[in-house]
Amino acid sequence: MTPTLVARDWAEIQERMLVPLYEAVYDRLDVASGTRLLGLDCGAGLALLLAAARGAAVFGVEADPDRLALARERGLAAGRAPTGGSYDVVTDFAVDGSGDLAAVLPLVRRGGAVVLAGWGPPERCATAAVLGGAWVPPARDALELRAYAAGLVPDGSGRVFCPFGYADVDSAVRGLLSAGLCDAGDPDTVEKELAEALHPYVHADGTVWLPNLFRYVVARVP
Repeated sequence: MTPTLVARDWAEIQERMLVPLYEAVYDRLDVASGTRLLGLDCGAGLALLLAAARGAAVFGVEADPDRLALARERGLAAGRAPTGGSYDVVTDFAVDGSGDLAAVLPLVRRGGAVVLAGWGPPERCATAAVLGGAWVPPARDALELRAYAAGLVPDGSGRVFCPFGYADVDSAVRGLLSAGLCDAGDPDTVEKELAEALHPYVHADGTVWLPNLFRYVVARVP
């Protein structure tokens, strides 16, 4: 199948915005040769590519067929359900996502790490101001509560600065829309309102800069 333009906008514009988060987590967990890593909600697979570049054996799970097709275009092993067993690390970098942890925990070795990621406080995320009413602030300790609900044992957390930088307003609008961060509605109206909300963050050279803080939790399989 041919991925949609929205999926390609995700892969070409938006996905890279969370690279600092991916790298911070991989550094903390010493992801390297010999690590078996499973990525939930892996999108087009950029986080998996970075782990593979460190020598890790990776597999991605992605429900969206367009993003899954792009991950496979990149040569990644990926599907709609987990495969294999005895993973060392599971990541869910879909911010404040809801990947099916119950389905994958039997595949993780005892003591293995599960990483959940989410937005930081709204006042530390410029994207919150841009999205306005479309923004749903994360509940306090939401990541920890999700880990506890899955029967995991939290083992630390971290915060990572992930600015969203775009070449121009058009790229910013396309990127944010590709992430599914905006309310559904008339596309022309949504794009116009989003472009207007971005004006305070446009620099003299036309680039757009949205500073954001993200957090992650590392939990262990007992």
